Parts: sequence; C-alpha cells; structure tokens
Amino acid sequence: MAGVNREVAIVVLGPGALDTARRIQSIYSGAKVHGLASRVQADVAFTELGAHLRALYAAGTPVVALCSAGIVIRAIAPCLANKGAEPPVLAVAEDGSAVVPLVGGLSGVNVMARQIARTLDIGPAITTSGELRFGTCLLNPPEGYALADIEHGKRFVSDLLAGAPTRIEGAAPWLDDADLPRAPDARLAIRVTSRVARPGEGDDLMIHPRCVVAWIGDGARGDIAERVRLALREHGIAPPSLAVLLAPLRDAAAEPLAEAARTLGVPLRFSAKPPSDVSERFTSQGIVLAVSERPVDPSTTGRARGKLTVLGLGPGSADLMVPAATQALAQADDILGYETYVRMAGPFRDGQRVHGTDNREEMQRARHAFELASEGRKVVVVSSGDPGVFAMAAAVLEALDEAHAREPAWTTVELEIVPGVSAALATAARAGAPLGHDFCMLSLSDNLKPWSIIETRLRHAAEADLVMAFYNPVSRARPWQLDRALDIVREYRAGATKVVLGRDIGRPGETLVTTTLEALRSAQVDMRTMVIVGSSTTRGFPNGAGSEWVYTPRWYGEKP
Repeated sequence: MAGVNREVAIVVLGPGALDTARRIQSIYSGAKVHGLASRVQADVAFTELGAHLRALYAAGTPVVALCSAGIVIRAIAPCLANKGAEPPVLAVAEDGSAVVPLVGGLSGVNVMARQIARTLDIGPAITTSGELRFGTCLLNPPEGYALADIEHGKRFVSDLLAGAPTRIEGAAPWLDDADLPRAPDARLAIRVTSRVARPGEGDDLMIHPRCVVAWIGDGARGDIAERVRLALREHGIAPPSLAVLLAPLRDAAAEPLAEAARTLGVPLRFSAKPPSDVSERFTSQGIVLAVSERPVDPSTTGRARGKLTVLGLGPGSADLMVPAATQALAQADDILGYETYVRMAGPFRDGQRVHGTDNREEMQRARHAFELASEGRKVVVVSSGDPGVFAMAAAVLEALDEAHAREPAWTTVELEIVPGVSAALATAARAGAPLGHDFCMLSLSDNLKPWSIIETRLRHAAEADLVMAFYNPVSRARPWQLDRALDIVREYRAGATKVVLGRDIGRPGETLVTTTLEALRSAQVDMRTMVIVGSSTTRGFPNGAGSEWVYTPRWYGEKP
C-alpha cells in the first residue's frame, strides 16, 4: 500500500479503547499500541498526548488515534506544512463506531480508513472530493509508482472534477475499476511511463513506475548520485522511476554508495552482477541502467547489506530500554542471546527467528551472529544492562578482530552498538546517587581472569577511595569470593561505609537494601544482586518512606 509501509502507531488514552486498538493492530504487521502511562498498559508508554502525537508525526509514523478528532487536530496543527510529506493520521472512536481520516491523503490515509472500517464492520468517513467521485485517489498511486508533480496533479484532478474527460496511456491496472470520465480522444491523459514528459504532454498526469535499477559496478568512487542523475537525464528517464541502486557485494561497506542511496532516496542492494531480465539497458557515466516493464521490488533485487546490532536491554523493564534498542529489535530478522535475556527481549513478531543459547557460549554466539548478518540479514545480539559492560559487545568485536582476514564477508556487515542502562546505574538510581563521584565497576568472576588480578584491582580501587560496583558477586561455584573481596576493602574503608544492594532492579520483585560495610554478609547477596560499596564521602539520610537516600557528593575533602 502506498505510503503505509512504516510501523503503525495505535494511540489509546484508556483501557476502554484497548479492544478496538487490538483489532486494528491485527491489520498491520509491526503495529504497536501506544498507551497513556498513567491509565493503560500498552506496547509503548507515553506521558503527554500532544507531545507524543507530534513526535510520531515528525518521524513520519502512521497514527491511528482512538480519541476525539479535535484533540488530534489541535495536537498536530503546529506540524502541518507540507501536504506531500504528511504521514497518514486517523481518528477512530473508542468503541470502533467511526473512522475519520484526517491528514495524509497522499500517503494512503483513505486506504487505511477503508481497511480499518472493513475490520470494524463500519463505513469510513472519507470526504476527499476526487476519491468520492472517482472511487480512487489519483494522486496516491500504489506502491511501486510515483507521481511526477503533486501541484500539477491537483490541477489535473480539479479539471476532471469540473467535467473534463481523460484517457490512460500505459499500464495502470489499479485504475481499471475507477469511475473516471473517459474518452479516447480526451485532451488530458494519465501517462504511466518511465520517460520524462515530452513536448505537448505538459497538461498530462505523469505517473512513473519505479522500474529502473542503477548498477554501480565500476567501484564506489566520485559523486555517485550525480553520475546516476546524469545517466538518467541522458536517456530521458524520469528520476522517480529509479527503484534501487545495485552494487557488487565487495563494495557493501563503501560509504559513498550509502550516501548516494540516501541522496537519491532509494534502497541500496548488492549482487554479483547486474539484473539480466530487463526490457532495456543503457550505459552512461559508468552506470548501467536496467529498465524493466513493471515496477521493481527492491526487496527481491539482490540482497541488503547485513546489519548486526549489539544492544542492551537495560535492567529488565521495557520503560528503561532505550528507543534505539526497541527499534532494532522490531526490525530484526534474527535475535541471539542468552536464553534468559532473549525471553526479556520479547514478544517477537511472526517471521523473527530466535536463537537462545547458554550464557557461556559468547564467542560461538558472536560468530553465529556474523554468519547470519553476512547473508544480508538484520541481526540483533542482546545483553542485559549495557552491552559494553561485562557483556556481548566485547565478544562481538573480538570475533570480528580474530576473523578479519579469514572471513572477509564479515567486514561488509554494518555493525552498531546500542547502549543500555547498566545494572550499576539502575541500582544507583533507585538508591539515589551513590555513583555521584569517581567510581569503578569490577566483576568478581574469575572465569575469564585469575583471582589474583581481581585482588590487585580491588586493593587499588579501595586505596584510591573509589566507589565500587561489584558485578557477578557470588555463585554456587565460588561462594567465598565476595567475603574475600570485602575483607580487602575493609582494610581501607571504615565499617560505617554505606553499601547498597540492588536485586533484580527493574524486574518484578526487585529489592533494594542499604547497609554498611561492617554489617554486610555474603549470605545477603546472590548473582542477581548488584553490590555498590561507597567511598569515604558517601552518605545517606532518611527518605521519608522508611528507607534512605544514598549519595556521594561531587566535591571531595572540604566542601567548596
């Protein structure tokens, strides 16, 4: 469907709209229900409706708001400027009794209105004159076609509404059943062609099929976008007919190619050779233009550059996961990680492949992720907390470093590290600000480093009077290590030093305990506990809720 190929946001203000929202959600792959956090549990939470609607609109996200049309109009009014760039925005009654398309006529809002109305078994409140008269929106051709000039298109439709007839030249099957005023000798024509308008065709409605593939086979050099434009111009091909840039896989990591695709507004794909099943082929500016008779589907042309995203899920609750991580998970073909963390990353949409493994299989997981991504897939490797803090980011980079010469296809993969809220930061935030001054993070696990190194680092950190956050504090295989670590710290810190214990922070059943270094015992701690040992300046005071706020002042020594 033209224009509606992004994740639809279904916005609700209360639980009474959830049933209707879920029915609408079933229509669109990847759609999410956005709920007002203070009133309803939904896929995505927001706190202020107007700001949220404006942010969705600015991002080009199709919006279905289950509330008053007036509320939506007032919210997005400051954003309304360019009709040609509006995403679809609709208002739907909470009980599903009305569907009103508001803006986005050129990006499929009326198509969405009809789809939603069919699902809700009602009639859509469509008011667009041309669509009501002709049964279709001439200015919103289907996916795979592009309108040449929106302003000219408006005048063309106005002429038809005033009684002028038209004729169709070229293949336009979506108009077969349209109720257009037709005449074989009509002055006005709807022309479906990949060619630019010729003299005498200035009054016609030009619709261009996206049927041209530009093959960049001579290496990614120079101003590629400008070379493509010149090639199109030389052969009289309309720029909107360009469907995709295609290049050899060896150039997948070439930034000039990616920049050219962004500049031209088309996908970038990769193949061993240019397409062969075409009706015309032109060569110019070092570019091969392959022209097909019908629109080209970029998703079936060559393959995409693979992408591997390593991300942190945060401490466990969805509202503490960064938006970039949520987006990467939604777009992923494959999700890899330790079984427990993979479950935290769900739910998953149909078609996503999930690869859960044991927590000790980090390098195998990293290599598997690169193998999948080098096939052109979008792959996500999940960690809890932050992926760069005792987690998968280092393992992924190590795998790439070791295989740099042996696996050249891995170097073509786009690699992104998305940060997350680490356990230390989540625990510190619950307690107040114990990490308010210099601090360090130490893992007490000796699986990957000798205990002697851990002891040396503990002594240096304790002597330096750093606040210390202990990861992996105890386990069944090494129950003695935390006690040994605390004995070392006690050589340098007073017994009254503040200690924060955060267990499962951000998850159901979380607990937060404030104690002292003298009172702390390893029996209070397990592998799911974050231990933060304060410095000599860390202090606490009652918070009025039976506990206390703990913080480390930003000054040191005498207060400024």
